[in-house]
Amino acid sequence: MNTRIVSIGEAMVELAPAPQAGLFQQAFAGDTLNTAWYLKQMQPERAVDYVTRVGADAISDAMVAFLAEKNIGIDHVLRDQDRTVGLYMISLQDGERSFSYWRGQSAARQLATDASALHAACAGAGIVYFSGITLGILDEAGRETLLQTMRDIRDQGTVVAFDPNLRPRLWPDNDTMCRAIMEAAAVSDIALPSHDDEATFFGDADPAATLDRYAGAGAATVIVKNGDGPILHLHRGAQGTFTPAPVTRIVDTTAAGDSFNAGILAGFDPSADIVPHVEAACSLAGKVIQSRGALVEL
Repeated sequence: MNTRIVSIGEAMVELAPAPQAGLFQQAFAGDTLNTAWYLKQMQPERAVDYVTRVGADAISDAMVAFLAEKNIGIDHVLRDQDRTVGLYMISLQDGERSFSYWRGQSAARQLATDASALHAACAGAGIVYFSGITLGILDEAGRETLLQTMRDIRDQGTVVAFDPNLRPRLWPDNDTMCRAIMEAAAVSDIALPSHDDEATFFGDADPAATLDRYAGAGAATVIVKNGDGPILHLHRGAQGTFTPAPVTRIVDTTAAGDSFNAGILAGFDPSADIVPHVEAACSLAGKVIQSRGALVEL
């Protein structure tokens, strides 16, 4: 299988609390960017491309330079003369984070307006990864363009991976969000839901219900993240459970799920055992939550 991975979504400016009270540190992050960044750290020899749209201003230049510096492919980062990049600020309490967002003028909202460019970015990739946030920032036409692209590349042999990452603030209403999420699940080979979110918006009684719903939609591999609880997984028709080692020192849970996803996708082989990937994903996420910020040097 082609080893190139493509991650599609929105990269943002991150303002995270600094050790000195009242100060913030600037960085770049975003759910699909975080996953790409950890993939590149885990497998430096692997081609990892990021697909997004940014502005033509100084902060957009700095973001693209950051990606290039980290050896994340920028050939398919498009520019928008009239927009810029989004920004979010993290607030922390007892290791748990909350976010404030400024993304109304985000150029990434237009990342699926050019269907031919999107197809070109994904062509020939081994794995293409996107999320519910990727869907949520797009308008209806953009979502359909993205999903059709996933159908097309899946038919050509590319593995499509999807994290639902349910964020209701991005959507006009919960029904629209849930419908779009399941449309995305139907074009995906790998689904990486988080049970807590799924229980809230889909009413899943337990992780098994979450797994069954995504498997029923068509995903051959489903891994249900469950906080610090047992992780339920389905792969090659077999179900299993993995219990992660406890983490006693939690500093910042930002990017826990994003790094977990990187652990699953790194070296993923549809014909191989999934358990080593689940174990690696738990280990990586456990390291990440013991440091501040979304992007932690391993």
